[in-house]
Amino acid sequence: MTTVLLLGSGPNVVEAADWQVDQFDHIVAINNAWRVRPDWTHLVHPSDFPEDRMPPQLAPDQTVIQARDYVQLQNQYGGFVYAGGTMAFTASYWALAALKPSVIAVLGCDMVYPKTEKTHFYGKGTADPLREDKTLRSLEAKSARLMVKAAQQGCAMVNLSKGESRLVFPRADVHSASAFEPLANDEALVAAAEAEETRLDYFVPSGKYWKVEDRFDVDAIDALDALWLRSVRHP
Repeated sequence: MTTVLLLGSGPNVVEAADWQVDQFDHIVAINNAWRVRPDWTHLVHPSDFPEDRMPPQLAPDQTVIQARDYVQLQNQYGGFVYAGGTMAFTASYWALAALKPSVIAVLGCDMVYPKTEKTHFYGKGTADPLREDKTLRSLEAKSARLMVKAAQQGCAMVNLSKGESRLVFPRADVHSASAFEPLANDEALVAAAEAEETRLDYFVPSGKYWKVEDRFDVDAIDALDALWLRSVRHP
């Protein structure tokens, strides 16, 4: 069994700074989250991540993952339009494909952005889901799809956050997360959602879906999202 701790940049990610994490085989940091713990193993960031925010040096067991590394792997799961174009979802799909985990436990990826409080652990940041993007109309649906795709590989997605979240993953704590198993899903609805993705043919091999977004029908994306949301069964 391989387990992954996935850290985003939400304000609550600092809770992980002092955790004992021997139960995790890999710690995947997204963008600036490498600052939270020095023992991260993988840093996932987009091509426009500022050079001055990169770690000053890497340990022998630390790897940086860029767009050239993750686009092809995320394409194995249908690409960015269906998966949702945020780095939280991107890093999760990359981890599924590259690390073959049995559990991915996430913290700091709730994608809740209050207007009067800090949005990221380092203060105010630019939030992927708040931009104009046809792929991000339902973050809940995109997280449901991710959970289903993970379950198909025998991997459980769990959320270590205790607060408000757009993710529909089961909640867990750092001590119990590695024992979780994937939830059963409605296979008929999963099959219907996958068939609709094939019919729509919104796959963009380059990953740069925003360059061809005129191809995408938002009503069709909303209907597809509704299928993915309904396919998830919670205990």
